[in-house]
Amino acid sequence: MTMNRSFSREFLVSCLAIAIGLGVTPSLAQAQAPTQASRVLPDFTDLVEQVGPSVVNIRTLEKVSARDAQAGSPDEEMQELFRRFFGVPMPAPNGPRQQRPNRPQPEQEQPRGVGSGFILSADGFVMTNAHVVEGADQVLVTLPDKREFKARIVGTDKRSDVAVLKIETTGLPAVRIGDVSRLKVGEWVMAIGSPFGLDNSVTAGIVSAKQRDTGDYLPFIQTDVAINPGNSGGPLINMRGEVIGINSQIYSRSGGFMGISFAIPIDEAIRVSEQLRTTGRVQRGRLGVQIDQVSKEVAESLGLTKTQGALVRGVEQGSPAEKAGLEPGDIILKFDGKPIEKSSDLPRMVGNTKPGTKSTIQVWRRGSLVDKQITVGEFEPEAPAKKAAAPAEKPVTSSAAKFLGLAVSDLTDAQKKELKVRGGVRVDAATEAAARAGIQEGDVILALANTETPSVQVLEALVSKVDRAKPVSLLIRRGEWAQYIVIRPSSQKP
Repeated sequence: MTMNRSFSREFLVSCLAIAIGLGVTPSLAQAQAPTQASRVLPDFTDLVEQVGPSVVNIRTLEKVSARDAQAGSPDEEMQELFRRFFGVPMPAPNGPRQQRPNRPQPEQEQPRGVGSGFILSADGFVMTNAHVVEGADQVLVTLPDKREFKARIVGTDKRSDVAVLKIETTGLPAVRIGDVSRLKVGEWVMAIGSPFGLDNSVTAGIVSAKQRDTGDYLPFIQTDVAINPGNSGGPLINMRGEVIGINSQIYSRSGGFMGISFAIPIDEAIRVSEQLRTTGRVQRGRLGVQIDQVSKEVAESLGLTKTQGALVRGVEQGSPAEKAGLEPGDIILKFDGKPIEKSSDLPRMVGNTKPGTKSTIQVWRRGSLVDKQITVGEFEPEAPAKKAAAPAEKPVTSSAAKFLGLAVSDLTDAQKKELKVRGGVRVDAATEAAARAGIQEGDVILALANTETPSVQVLEALVSKVDRAKPVSLLIRRGEWAQYIVIRPSSQKP
């Protein structure tokens, strides 16, 4: 029995060796099949059939007078061309042209632009770009089945470039929303839209980058999908047939596609659209700080182990940040426990926070961690910076800070009242070191080397003690903002 079993094993091994020698390896071929199949280019036909019915064409109209509408007619354009090349008016074909009576002209609607969009819900909500419908007097939405509807603009948000429209119909095929966090660089994606007015055009490519910083609040998705004028507002679709972005921008030197396109992440767009549908506008939180990137040199000089966070350059007077005790020079490391890897993370986190929310900010200040409680304010359009009032009386001038590149004078009572400060020193001119540091005429110096400067006399005393071989910090006021600026003076005596 033992002999037979040994013989059987040897026989099977011999047969297997012969089969391999003859190239008969069915199991190996089967194992390699999925790898080879995965290298085949994707087929987008099913995706087009699935998502295509949800993509719409958007046309906008604007009202103009009949005279303005005729100004762009071929006849007017030809006359302008004749004037440019020959320097004289184009002669009328049948004698002199009759002057039209100068009377009120009725308004006419003429085409303004073309874009794309997609259906959010079966009851007629449509998403597109804000810039597609901006300034339009009428918006027309055409479905793939050629039905056309007048659309109502529910709301627009210029900062995110998102708009929501409403058409009065039901039973529409809505898109499926994807998970942007699952998106990977190199992944295939597809776009459907109306480039140059050509309805239902399909283009495809790959994701080139994620979290591309080109705006204050939006980390764009970068792709190499062909996007051209008219594609704006159309969907970016993954291979599961889900919308993961809104095609919004392109990088171009010619006005046409050059291989770099940007899409708004759909999670950000949905967050905006929900507010637009509820209130017609978007509320965003704000702190009232000017921020900058934390460079490697700054991180090392302040004792940070890694380059992270947002460097506070300035604090707005009366802002939530000032009330919470934030100071220029602080580095914000966390907001509500979430780490800030780069400075652009902060405005997005704060912007997505409901105004009035009490939050915790962790900052790095002079070598130690400090937690600050802050009540998030509501973002409003920034008021233009106010210039200092013209002096009612001649101010006292001084050149004590000349080696810093500064010519300064005392503030008048009127200037103090307007700026709402007890005292300070006005910059009359900034040259050399001060100019290189970014100080401008009209800035008000509130402190030098962390000591208040209520007058030129105090500033003179402080300047006399400054080590001219070392940088010196100034706290200045510019408009509604206060910020620290470091001047690196020349070591030469004046």
